Amino acid sequence: MTAFDADSLVRLASTAPSWRKAQMEAAFEVFESLEEPTGVEEDWRYVDYDMPFAELSFVAEPGDPLPSGPFLGAIGGTSGHVLVIDGQVVEADSDSIRVSRLSEIDAREFAVVPPDHNKLAAAHSAFAVDGVFVEVEAGQVVDAPLVIEVQGTRPGSVSFPHLSVELGQNAEAKVLLVYRSAEGERLLMVPEVSLNVGDGANLRFMSVQGLDHAASAVVHQRVRLGRDSTGRIGEVGLGGKLGRLDLGVQLEGDGASSEVVGLYFGEGNQTLDYRMLITHIGRSTTSDVFLKGAVEDDAQSVFTGLLRIEKDAQKTSTFETNRNLVLSDNAKAHSVPNLEILCDDVVCGHGSSVGPLEQEHLYYLQSRGLGKERAERLLIKGFFREVIDRLPIAGLEEPVSTEVFRRFVEAQEEGRVA
Repeated sequence: MTAFDADSLVRLASTAPSWRKAQMEAAFEVFESLEEPTGVEEDWRYVDYDMPFAELSFVAEPGDPLPSGPFLGAIGGTSGHVLVIDGQVVEADSDSIRVSRLSEIDAREFAVVPPDHNKLAAAHSAFAVDGVFVEVEAGQVVDAPLVIEVQGTRPGSVSFPHLSVELGQNAEAKVLLVYRSAEGERLLMVPEVSLNVGDGANLRFMSVQGLDHAASAVVHQRVRLGRDSTGRIGEVGLGGKLGRLDLGVQLEGDGASSEVVGLYFGEGNQTLDYRMLITHIGRSTTSDVFLKGAVEDDAQSVFTGLLRIEKDAQKTSTFETNRNLVLSDNAKAHSVPNLEILCDDVVCGHGSSVGPLEQEHLYYLQSRGLGKERAERLLIKGFFREVIDRLPIAGLEEPVSTEVFRRFVEAQEEGRVA
């Protein structure tokens, strides 16, 4: 099955629950009406998208699981494990959390991202054939993280992993999501991640994007926060020729709080692309976005973040920070933070920076007897340490730090950094 046409939709819908079929058909109409991204659209500015659906195919059967990666081994005890390969759930096991597949749940809204958001969102709504639905009951406290692996294995394929996490009132949980792909295989992932945090609940969620550099991912992730709830969202962007996170956070309930903390490190010809919309709706809500990244070789990073404060969101406190290191002459970093304020009783701000390692700090370290290479390495470690220490799930600090540091040291030794 290769064509993204009506016949393919019929075949896919024949295996889906009856309540899902109408959603697929409606989304397919939108899919056919939309053009693929070209890079001229404001929402795709700076991105050279080169994964047309005409060159991709569906996966009939999931491939074999990939060997263990560096991040999963860093987590001690877990509350369960989910494995998704090529968009299909092959394992879903937890003793303490209800974890269901698409075929096991009753009718509900499947996609929280409207199909007309872009052609890839429409494709997900139309063609996703499986999903993971995590439900934490009201008052339930789960200390150990639920680990979810999303893998891509088939060359030339596109997959549509789907994850929904719902926390009941006053519940607490941790979820770690790790994206990986087979070495050297050109493929596309279009995941949708929905995080619904009920009143008074507390969610710690972290994703590690560790795809091979031949693969691409366009992730649509949405977070809804109820009254007095807390959502701590972590992001580590390391892999993919194109790694795009389209993140929307809605602080709907009074007193809701969100924190988005992340880091990225691009090398080769990678594009690491972050588009964020943080919307304050309830009163007395707080949010903090703190992202740091570095690019070397011909890589580029993109950050566009909008903090929107609605007219009734009085007493909002929000801030947005994006810091970037450009380590090679041909590398680029684009940083565009924005504010949209529709009420008057708020505390908010934003800051961004793009540039090389601080020469003043480098000079200071060298004046204390350190060689240039060692001084640069200390500055790289210090730059990322603040973010790594704030990641919402403990245990990943060492493997994340090791991978980031390895990339810089290799580029330094090979003369690829300025």
